[in-house]
Amino acid sequence: MPQLLPDTRPQRVLAASNFVYTIGSGLYLTAGVLYFTQATHLPAGQVGLGLGIAGFISLALGIAVGHLADRHGARGVYATTLIVQALATAGFVLADSFWPFVLMVCAAAGAKAAGTAARSPLIRHYGGDRPQEFRAYLRAVTNVGISLGALGAGWVVQVGTLTAYQLMVIGNAIAFVVSAALLLFLPPVTPLPTTAGPRWIALQDRPYLLLTTLDGIMAIQFKVLTVAIPLWIIGATTAPHWLISGTMLTGTVIVVVFQVRASRSIDSPSAGGNAYRRAGIAFFIACSMISMSGGIPAWAAAALLITAVVIHTVGELWHSAAGFEVSFALAPQHATGQYLGVFGLGAGLAEALGPGLLIWLCITWGRPGWCVVGTMFALTGLAAPLAVRWTQHHHQARQAQLKAAENISVA
Repeated sequence: MPQLLPDTRPQRVLAASNFVYTIGSGLYLTAGVLYFTQATHLPAGQVGLGLGIAGFISLALGIAVGHLADRHGARGVYATTLIVQALATAGFVLADSFWPFVLMVCAAAGAKAAGTAARSPLIRHYGGDRPQEFRAYLRAVTNVGISLGALGAGWVVQVGTLTAYQLMVIGNAIAFVVSAALLLFLPPVTPLPTTAGPRWIALQDRPYLLLTTLDGIMAIQFKVLTVAIPLWIIGATTAPHWLISGTMLTGTVIVVVFQVRASRSIDSPSAGGNAYRRAGIAFFIACSMISMSGGIPAWAAAALLITAVVIHTVGELWHSAAGFEVSFALAPQHATGQYLGVFGLGAGLAEALGPGLLIWLCITWGRPGWCVVGTMFALTGLAAPLAVRWTQHHHQARQAQLKAAENISVA
């Protein structure tokens, strides 16, 4: 079981802010789409289109706001993104037609992506000797917060009235405001001086961009539990429908209990590359098992699916820990926000494209599609160690050049 409280006061402040934030996120993740389709009566197709537009618009904001956090102070920039997200979320109660909905959801999604990048310098500064491990701790906290938010959302869905849904939206916005207010207890981080060279260095770091792409492909795995498995259980198996909640709960508990522990052994970029490879293999095995759960007795399908989810979640632990390690370790300290904003592009694309890809392959095509998806994960995992080594060599060469330039300047 992970340590309940971090060691330092700034870490506890960040963890508390993250916990409150993710309770609000749990409300929206569980019932946000239902709010727009059931409470405001927008067509499902329009909701899907609006969410897709928001996903693509938010991609570039992470890089720009991450750079602002590096140059002007991460605490203030991060708090501002939380306030913007709160205002946009509260605006959902006014989104009774397509274009107001698109405007508000784009603002909320953009602020969320920007906040993730702006928080990265804070994690690096206050995360101690191993900010990657503190990031893993925050992910465990995130899963607890989202689970609590999901319980509240369950009540909202059960009641099903417009008032209940609007209370959910307001509660979500209040959580974001409280999360921002807690940051006032966090000492500000002095921005690091920039170095000579191009301003947008992350966008010109080809090895890091390749690593971002591979992590983005691997990040499609996050949608397996939330999109592909629920649809597969309902449409292709005889397993009971309550197993959808069972698979989600199984994955959440494993992440909460074991994410920090999994990250401790992944303490270098090369270890991160190897973890990517193991994750790809785990995802391949899990996808193969899921594909075999169709057309068999309910008890056998349930047993096979739960086993597959356990294996998949172990792969998720390795994938997340690998991403934490390489994204921080291979980013220059003076441009943490910018680099982590770039690294978030991969996950952003997976968020935007992953559901449609999985539905097309795994649900529409069926069993062969699961094999294709599993093979995609396995091949990505095999390529990752090579990309990590290339990025590491590039990072070391850049550090040597900067050190030589500093020596010349001093001389």
